[in-house]
Amino acid sequence: MIKRSDEVATALSEGRPVVALESTIISHGLPQPRNLKVAAELEEIVRAAGAVPATIAVLDGVPRAGLNKGELERIATEPGLRKLGFRDLAPAAALGVSGATTVSATSFLAARAGIRVFATGGLGGVHRGWTTVQDESADLDTLSRTRITVVCAGVKSILDVPATLQRLETRQVAVVGYRTDEFPGFYLTTSGEPVDWRIETPAEAAGIMRAQDRLGGPETALIVANPVPEAEQLDPALHDRVLAEALRAADAEGVTGQAITPFLLEYLVRATAGASLEANLAAVRGNVALATQIALSWAQD
Repeated sequence: MIKRSDEVATALSEGRPVVALESTIISHGLPQPRNLKVAAELEEIVRAAGAVPATIAVLDGVPRAGLNKGELERIATEPGLRKLGFRDLAPAAALGVSGATTVSATSFLAARAGIRVFATGGLGGVHRGWTTVQDESADLDTLSRTRITVVCAGVKSILDVPATLQRLETRQVAVVGYRTDEFPGFYLTTSGEPVDWRIETPAEAAGIMRAQDRLGGPETALIVANPVPEAEQLDPALHDRVLAEALRAADAEGVTGQAITPFLLEYLVRATAGASLEANLAAVRGNVALATQIALSWAQD
């Protein structure tokens, strides 16, 4: 059911490294025309290091692993493109709908396509005020039953980070810090929360992946938490002030449910004059580069 591009299919058949990339950052995360330039830039980071990029999306109801230039342009420019999580994949397929894939959908489709390593910006997680609204990203559930390695800059800092880490622990999803003892804070180098495991090299991540397969057990993910460089992070004081403002604005306007995350992220972009977006992109670039090195190490087995 998943259509692999010729480039991706050939690489997988030959055992060469492939890195999955999500498409929501292209369709919903960046303004035009920068979104298409960033999409091409991220794919080039993968290719320049000797691996094959596989941007994941659904076009006309067909899940795709690997997009050509024209298909990337559709994701970047097509009006009304849906944002698809895992739960949306079956309706989109049955109804012939096109959409960009979130972390949950990308993880599932990449794993089904035979791709083991996936790079993204930040994961979804447990929302603030969970005890009242019980709002939790589908990313966590999907990662608890999908054998894939996700390189990310932590979870979005608008979320309840300690609760998210607790949920990942409960769902038996391993989290390792890449050259850090603290969980990254998405826009920020650190969230202040500790991680139980630290690795220093991509080869160590690949070794954990092999150990997962040898041990068996639940098909859970491995999260490699890679902090944005300190020099490229959003100013922490600015971040805290603007996030507090954004949360108050969301409460005042009655923004809830699926609308809360885009509302808060857009508020941060506006109120920081784009600085939050630049920090996000710095994190994504670093994650793609690291994911590629992990995929190269994984392919050496």
